[in-house]
Amino acid sequence: MAANVNPTVRRRRLGAELRQLRKATGMTSSQAAKRLMVSQPKISLIETGRRPINPRDVRDLCRIYGITDQAVVDSLMRMAKESGRQGWWVSCGDVPYGVYIGLETAAAAIHSYDALLVPGLLQTPRYAAAVIAQSVPCPTDEQAAVSLEVRLRRQHRAHHPARPLRLWAILDESALHRMVGNHDIMREQLEHLNSLGAQPHITVQVLPHSSGAHPGVLGQFSILTYPDSDAGVVYLERFTSDLYLEKHAERYPYQVMFDHLQAQALNPDDSRHLIDGMVKAYCETH
Repeated sequence: MAANVNPTVRRRRLGAELRQLRKATGMTSSQAAKRLMVSQPKISLIETGRRPINPRDVRDLCRIYGITDQAVVDSLMRMAKESGRQGWWVSCGDVPYGVYIGLETAAAAIHSYDALLVPGLLQTPRYAAAVIAQSVPCPTDEQAAVSLEVRLRRQHRAHHPARPLRLWAILDESALHRMVGNHDIMREQLEHLNSLGAQPHITVQVLPHSSGAHPGVLGQFSILTYPDSDAGVVYLERFTSDLYLEKHAERYPYQVMFDHLQAQALNPDDSRHLIDGMVKAYCETH
């Protein structure tokens, strides 16, 4: 599969295109389902990108919606074919957040806020292994190994030589104090964090305890944007079922929240100095 073809993102974009075509006709999803002789939930799942669709169904929907431009029909059918392919993470087995990995893989930029831990894309192998071992209830050795493999492979996207991911990470100071593994792992992780923050496509800011209450107290979130679209996704990680917010009205408050956090956090240089001080503290207590 071509590097720039992502099945998850293609499926969601195709669903959005089909939803717009349906609405342009004034047809409801129930009416479209009846014409296609399928259930209404199937149409809804297709339009939200949560269910794959084959090119034949795309062709039939285009006929139902009165699309006569063959170039448009061919483009949508090609997107359906590409969206049916599997991402690299599928070969790793049962990955609970595969939808998010698909969105992350295709993103041009990610703005994230984390209150408790260093974000996965910035974790060292030992820190990541300790997080998995301590946060996942009773993982088997195989589950832990797969989770670590997937997490480390995700990091390749952040350092793609041709199109590196633009990553802007804001961390609450608590994430730097939280002991994950041991002092040596924490020292290594914080040194790695500063090393990554020195790269031109990665920005790291620390929100100090002195900031008091702030918009991020409600928890972690990530804002993903894409190179060829104004659309984006806000990702909210939850223990049992993650949330993906795609409507502008839902995403906008999080962008405002991130802007406020960015203003309240230490600038990148001061953040680096704070992290350096904590590295020294971990060295002294080791």
